[in-house]
Amino acid sequence: MNERITLLALKASDSKTGWLDRQKFAQLIVQECAKVILETPVKYTEIDIMHIIRDNVKAHFGVEE
Repeated sequence: MNERITLLALKASDSKTGWLDRQKFAQLIVQECAKVILETPVKYTEIDIMHIIRDNVKAHFGVEE
């Protein structure tokens, strides 16, 4: 498993029980995907398009910042 995914899983786990909150984990992954999309350098693409794509990915999964 990717180290970043492991860190997100730890962040989504309850510190007392160690149980993974699957909904929080999914939200963290979607937020991470949105961040990657926004930060991906693409030539000849306007920043507005990248924001629209990011927001669409988040909306698709029902994740709010």
